[in-house]
Amino acid sequence: MTKEAKKKSIEIGAGLLLYIIAWAVTDLKDVTGAPETVMFLLAYAALSVTTYWEQLKKITKKQFLDENLLMIIATAGAFAVGRHKEAVAAMLFYQAGKLVEEISLSRTKKSIASFIDIRPEYANLKVGETEKIVPPQELLLGQIIVLKPGEKIPVDAVVTSGTGTVDMKALTGESEPMAVWEGDRLYSGSINMNSVLEARVTKRYNDSTAAKIMRLVESANEKHSDSIHFADKFTKYYTPIVILIALLTVILPPMMFIEAKSEWIYRGLIILVAACPCGLMVSIPLAFLGGIGSAAKQGILIKGGSMLEKLIQVDTFVFDKTGTLTEGVFHVRDIVPFNKMTKEELLEAAALAESYSKHPVALSLLEAYGREVDKTRVTDIDEQPGYGVHAVVDGREVYAGNTRLMDREKIRCQAAGEAGTAVYVAVDGEYAGYILISDVVRKDAMKLMRWLRKRDLSAVMLTGDNEQVAEDVAGNLGIESVYAELMPEDKVELLEEFRENQMEGELLAFVGDGINDAPVLALADIGIAMGGLGADAALEAADIILMEDEPSRIINAVRISKATLRSVRENMVFAIGMKVLLIAMAFFGFVTMQNAIIADMAVMLINILNSFWMLQYPEKGV
Repeated sequence: MTKEAKKKSIEIGAGLLLYIIAWAVTDLKDVTGAPETVMFLLAYAALSVTTYWEQLKKITKKQFLDENLLMIIATAGAFAVGRHKEAVAAMLFYQAGKLVEEISLSRTKKSIASFIDIRPEYANLKVGETEKIVPPQELLLGQIIVLKPGEKIPVDAVVTSGTGTVDMKALTGESEPMAVWEGDRLYSGSINMNSVLEARVTKRYNDSTAAKIMRLVESANEKHSDSIHFADKFTKYYTPIVILIALLTVILPPMMFIEAKSEWIYRGLIILVAACPCGLMVSIPLAFLGGIGSAAKQGILIKGGSMLEKLIQVDTFVFDKTGTLTEGVFHVRDIVPFNKMTKEELLEAAALAESYSKHPVALSLLEAYGREVDKTRVTDIDEQPGYGVHAVVDGREVYAGNTRLMDREKIRCQAAGEAGTAVYVAVDGEYAGYILISDVVRKDAMKLMRWLRKRDLSAVMLTGDNEQVAEDVAGNLGIESVYAELMPEDKVELLEEFRENQMEGELLAFVGDGINDAPVLALADIGIAMGGLGADAALEAADIILMEDEPSRIINAVRISKATLRSVRENMVFAIGMKVLLIAMAFFGFVTMQNAIIADMAVMLINILNSFWMLQYPEKGV
């Protein structure tokens, strides 16, 4: 139980005890008049002191038009017309409702935390030939940790000894364990499955994946959606309208009908109680919390409720190609030398020139080269995004890149005749040949494209690759809009153009790998980073992060968004509808003050239950 809930429980307990004593004494001893008022006033004060104090603080901030004001006016008015017991009972039920609200919110947050709390509790630090158990926060870069079967990986690290499998479901939602060998990266929050591993710490605890993900989900709870802002604005205008209706109920009927004025005052006060919007105010944030938690369970990190609302308005999905629609794992398919260069010499020149690059194309060249690179042979490296690389290898000037690089350097080259990514190589200003590299379309990308087409949503593909490769991938996936041979700045310009041409109410999402696409991710209405595990740029720039390299998880994200918004709409319609009904019944004298507050609690509980199911939202939808 939270600190607030404990305080509220003590307040309710004290007030209830004083209320029972006051009721018993006044009934059994037939106490009336001032003594009766004082006894019930003590119970009322115990129950309402924090409500009055909170309202006083809100007055200074000009934020006092809320449900607390309605209850204060209603219960104070009930005391004024001699309805002491009902005034205390109404405040008692109101505070009980507030306690339920506090417990529901805290339990929802705890449920989310339990679903995704991937933070490790300890680490086995290797000290010489012994091990020492230490808090993960104390680990330093470069230290060696020992990972035993069943233990959580405490920080991001690289395997230095041993082989085994790692369960990454808590991070990515992927149920299949991943095999790891020496040199493979390990992410904190994963679980070592079946063998003892030793690993070198590569990130401090606060910079590790688990800590970042937990911070991200916790901060998402604080980013309010338009629906929550609507509820706040609704209450701001709703409260004075309800007070006006209650005031007119007190003034007008006695002028028109022959009935006791006190009866209409009482009905006006009941209207204030009946109109209390507690059920609406608590259920909306609960639904969004549930949606964010459910998505996190499935390896989808959503930065706030506003993203859930925006996602269902997306009309156009723009995809980067490499690493998003394709696996981004390139393999050398063909080596075509020119001008007396052998295949081995051509591959060696390209691999050495690219040896410092982390680009997938460079890694494929090094893989094909298959030998350890002597980096002392390489100097003056200049990696040029959108073109390629320039380096001096064994004293010879080497250019390796695309046709744009060759054109810029005024080197005539023979274009590759097959589909694939071609790396053109020039040595000392002369064309030396090209190396053809191929990528593979992701298996589940087709599933996503079919889903988009079925819903008449547009798909656009952007790539820096050549037009032939782009058209080949787009043809396989059924994407009609393709833009190829783009520089990074070209992608930004195109996205700005797309946004300008959108109709009102339509939004655009960009889906990229989160590493090289940060500017475009930030520019889109919604930036979706795929395979964001450990990618700092993705965690910073994107609004939604798919922790596994599966574009089809966008389908689950949209389903969760729709289910969340459906729950919110149901709660709003039900809560507002019941308020209107209760106000009408209060006007005609069909409900008492206790009935009104009990009905409000029932509305709140039904809405809370409707919001809770979002935490259990299944992966394939309902």
